[in-house]
Amino acid sequence: MRVFKSLVLLFLLLVVRGSMVQLKNGGYEDIVIAINPELPEDHNIIRNIQAMVKEASTYLFNATKQRFFFKAVKIIIPLVVFRFHICSCSSTAKVFVHEWAHLRWGVFDEYNNDAPFYLSLFLSYLPFRCSASVTGKYIVQSCTGNSCTTRECKSDEQTKLYEAGCKFVPEKTQNAPASIMYMQSLPSVSTVVEFCDQSTHNEKATNLQNKMCSYHSTWEVIMNSMDFSNTSPINSASPPFETAFSLLQTKDRVVCLVLDVSGSMDGNNRIKRLKQAAEIFLLQIIETGSWVGIVTFHSTAQIETYLQQIINENVRRDLTKYLPISAGGGTNICAGVHKGFEVIKQKYSNLYGSEIVLLTDGEDGGMSSCLTEVKNSGSIIHTIALGPNASPELEQFSNMTGGLRFYATDTVDSNGLIDAFSGISSGSGNISEQSIQLESTAQSVAVKQWMNGTVTVDSTVGNDTFFVVTWDRSTSPPDILLRDPKGKEYRTSNFTTNGVLYYIFILQIFDLQVGDWYYWIQNKHTDSQVISMIVTSRAASLAVPPVTVKALMNKDTNNFPNPMVIYAEVSQGFLPVLGATVMATVEPQTGSAVELKLLDDGSGADITKNDGVYSKYFTSFRGNGRYNLKVRVQGKDKTVRLRRRQSRALYVPGYIENGEIKMNAPRPEPSDDEIQAKLGSFNRVASGGSFVMENVPSGGTTDVFPPCKIIDLEAQYEEDKIHLSWTAPGNDFDVGQADRYIIKMSESLLDLRNTFEDATSVNTSSLVPKPAGTKESFQFKPENVTIENGTIIYFAIRAIDNASLTSEVSNIAQAALFIPPKESSPDSTPNDDVINEGINILTIVLIVAGSIIAVSIAVSMIVCILHKKNRRGGPELRM
Repeated sequence: MRVFKSLVLLFLLLVVRGSMVQLKNGGYEDIVIAINPELPEDHNIIRNIQAMVKEASTYLFNATKQRFFFKAVKIIIPLVVFRFHICSCSSTAKVFVHEWAHLRWGVFDEYNNDAPFYLSLFLSYLPFRCSASVTGKYIVQSCTGNSCTTRECKSDEQTKLYEAGCKFVPEKTQNAPASIMYMQSLPSVSTVVEFCDQSTHNEKATNLQNKMCSYHSTWEVIMNSMDFSNTSPINSASPPFETAFSLLQTKDRVVCLVLDVSGSMDGNNRIKRLKQAAEIFLLQIIETGSWVGIVTFHSTAQIETYLQQIINENVRRDLTKYLPISAGGGTNICAGVHKGFEVIKQKYSNLYGSEIVLLTDGEDGGMSSCLTEVKNSGSIIHTIALGPNASPELEQFSNMTGGLRFYATDTVDSNGLIDAFSGISSGSGNISEQSIQLESTAQSVAVKQWMNGTVTVDSTVGNDTFFVVTWDRSTSPPDILLRDPKGKEYRTSNFTTNGVLYYIFILQIFDLQVGDWYYWIQNKHTDSQVISMIVTSRAASLAVPPVTVKALMNKDTNNFPNPMVIYAEVSQGFLPVLGATVMATVEPQTGSAVELKLLDDGSGADITKNDGVYSKYFTSFRGNGRYNLKVRVQGKDKTVRLRRRQSRALYVPGYIENGEIKMNAPRPEPSDDEIQAKLGSFNRVASGGSFVMENVPSGGTTDVFPPCKIIDLEAQYEEDKIHLSWTAPGNDFDVGQADRYIIKMSESLLDLRNTFEDATSVNTSSLVPKPAGTKESFQFKPENVTIENGTIIYFAIRAIDNASLTSEVSNIAQAALFIPPKESSPDSTPNDDVINEGINILTIVLIVAGSIIAVSIAVSMIVCILHKKNRRGGPELRM
């Protein structure tokens, strides 16, 4: 989180869910703020949240030039209200708007914690500011014990770099109104009330906003958003409505399974696979304390069982008796949904917060008849589309209600249906209650052959652990051997199977050993059959968060030829997990599955290196229709590690007030206590749901995907040569290998961005692109460029594939030449050196600006330098 230490606690408490946010007449509605149930109670937190959002609403309204405000917010309160005190800070509202801009409009920070200074046009290093009008001083602080002193920073005579520990300390009172994405925490009431726009944006600062948004200001990006195009300024000095709050208290989870049993479910073993997957959900996935009901539907709908609370294993097993085993009839999805609502209303007066798991494989032309009722119900509907003919309108239910959406093909060795049910875990925020999938694999095994594998169990899991084996030929169950890390063996006889279960063996492990578990499963049937192994567990301890994986996509519906972006967030609590091997499998509606390796290297689709979010572009579209996503993560003890997550907020070291420097406490460094357990090796599997592709050409396509934009270009000047480095893109975005590179250079950053083709070319005839994801390095001696001391040259690169498709212009890197000053000759006077220095400055300024104003600035510099020299002695120069 990008906030101060006191605010970090606040934002860790909150989960702002924006997927269902509505924008009506400039007012954002249906914002949900959920308080983490794991923290101690505090009766002040609700009042603090309300005050923060109200202030943020006015702040946002003014910052967006009377266009947007927060109209309606729901606050979800845990069963226990907090005692934990959240300190009140005047900048929380500003931070809220800062984070809202990240999440809603996709803008980036305008600071750079890793490199806080950049080289300016006038050969001095300046702090990352937006706008550049923010004033302050360069200060270094020295502390001995509890005593600290400050002084102005010194810079290196050759490189101009400031000394280690130098920090930019702003004036407490500023005249600059921007920017919210830079230093919104300045305490002055009139300061920082705007986003940087085209007139105030600092395009020379190498921050993430410039890097990812092609040096456009945050306000330009916001103006190009759908929100902006769908609204108009409001003629009012303040928001037309004060933010309205609804307080909602969490309750036990309420889920009703609404399952299709129409005639088409009898084909492709669907009804049997449904029973297998739903049994795993009831026996292992749904959390203890939840209420579960079951409805089936075909032409009409039937209530199989009203809500039962899961208080023990007997209730779980009893619920499995109500799962369907036969199919027949037509498809009436609305009838099933209506019965599901009826089941829930039999116990609760309203549907708000309840969940429907709706599974169907058929089309239903009457779905539109209940869309409005579903949208207004307050219930969350998760949809599972089974097979290629499931109603194309099905996802409307999940989109309208904020539910999850899954797709399972009839390819049984993908475990798609089991993975879909396994992905429907609680959204309460209590990770310790949630089921975690360690393994989910299936394959077709020939007669008398073996399926074998390894499941790595780590110390963060261990409660409610189940090993499940399924098969698809009832007459001959497989033979099983399972061996734990200490050599203890479990055989088929140790697994449970009875009349309640349906082609499933289940083994619950109460003494789960950490390490590698090995399994061997033999097909005993007279023909080949599909056998699967599924392993689930829960957190081993309330005190130690488990390693978790969230699989995500950048959109639910995509139009060709836009690429999809696949993400997997791997973390332990709030700590990112680095060094893991992350493989994504994308299974289309027709055709074979595609496997991708996701990376966390800050290139291609991956925006930030080493943040625990692994990413990759996906372009291997097999046609229109649904695609499902599954992610497998493996961590090895010697390569995987946790990263201590430090706040990405702009740390403000202090303020200058009335000329007095007032330093803040040092930025807190994360401690080893944040890592609560040794991570070790682990396995995880997660379903990422489904997406829909549209407008994919039939009969194959020509190459329409260019290499991806290079976002990590760096430049250095060493020994009269330029050294460039970057990560290689692919032939299709970040997959494959590009054909060639075009490198351009210029002394103007904006010219390089706006007229890349007109810039000076670099000879790249000897440069052959490497495979995507490989580090590239290239050095050359600049030609046709007069390089003098202090010259700044900007570089950019584009990649071209074998179909002559060209990537976007990369981020722009700069290199600066500094030559140590020569000793004065005996014949020269101090003023000769001064005049030469002034002429050099004049030349640089003329090259860049080419105006009378620039000449006067340069002359002023000369006079200023002479004045300083004359104070130390030497002849006077009159002008």
